[in-house]
Amino acid sequence: MNEKIALFGFNGEAMCFVHVLLNALDMHDKGNDVLIVVEGASVKALVEVAAQGHPFNALYAKAREAGLFDGACKACSAKMGVLDAVQALDMPLLADMSGHPSMAAYMERGYKIITF
Repeated sequence: MNEKIALFGFNGEAMCFVHVLLNALDMHDKGNDVLIVVEGASVKALVEVAAQGHPFNALYAKAREAGLFDGACKACSAKMGVLDAVQALDMPLLADMSGHPSMAAYMERGYKIITF
C-alpha cells in the first residue's frame, strides 16, 4: 500500500478510540505511514485508555511504541478538562488551527484523512 494516512479520532467512547488504535496498527503493519491525531472528545478516551490497568492499555502502548501518535488537540484537551493528563502522557499538543490540529495541513503533506 505505502499510503500516508492520518486517523483523526473525535468520538469520546473508549471502544471507538480502540478502533482508531487497531486500524492504525493494522495500516502501519502493512507498510503505511500512519499518524493518529486525537481530537474532540477522544482526548478523554485517550487518557482513559492510557491508564494503567485499562483493558485496552496494551493497544495504546503498542501504538505509542510504534510512534503512531502525532498528538492531541490542545483546545479540546483544555475544554474537556484533561489538558494536564494529556501533557502527563508526554503527548504533543496540536494547535495550528485556532487551537486545534488542521486537517488541511495534513492534506498538504500528502496524508489522506480518516475520521472516527
